[in-house]
Amino acid sequence: MGQLLTANVATNLYWLGRYIERIEATLLQIISAYDCIIDVDKEAGVKLYKKIGVDLEYKNAQEFLSQSILGAHSANLSELMSYARENTIISRNYIDTEAFGEIIALHGLFQSISKSHISIDYNFIDSAQSLICEIWGQLSKRELRKNSDYFLRLGKLVEEADFHFRFDKDQEIAMVIVDEIHTIIDILTTDKESQVKQSQNQSSSNEDIMDAIHKKIESIIVY
Repeated sequence: MGQLLTANVATNLYWLGRYIERIEATLLQIISAYDCIIDVDKEAGVKLYKKIGVDLEYKNAQEFLSQSILGAHSANLSELMSYARENTIISRNYIDTEAFGEIIALHGLFQSISKSHISIDYNFIDSAQSLICEIWGQLSKRELRKNSDYFLRLGKLVEEADFHFRFDKDQEIAMVIVDEIHTIIDILTTDKESQVKQSQNQSSSNEDIMDAIHKKIESIIVY
């Protein structure tokens, strides 16, 4: 790889990967809950956000969309996108020009809806998801991986694993993601004790697995 990164840049790349993946995964959950609120269960959005640790209040499906994306809570997607933009600007020398432009465009999309009186609808969410697909496509183009690519990928995978565990999705897929996380950690670290993983992880709780991952990442990025 041969690419030297400061701890600040590595941290920002890692969190950029996490924020973009969190926004994408949350949007998918929001659409599913929105449809459920309309047709099946008005409390579907409340149940969804309980898993995220947020007490969400809304009167109808349309207000659910607005509150989930722009509401005054820690999972506000517009605010998360602002954090991602900051990460991007700090790390811009390590991000492809096209990907940089798409991230700025995604931030602009969230900013425009937050300042508009137009109701959030499927068109907004489709546009956001399309931009995110383009971002990941641009970020995955390199034929040779560099440290910057690995930190971005690591952030994305950590968020994927967390969502799988948090929303009780396929455990086998979750463990495949965890294995890939450890593979990247092994690439990024000179301390090979991280390779003692699968046998311990399989008998551990989801919380223990994620806690071990976070500790190992903290040991890679020296603050």
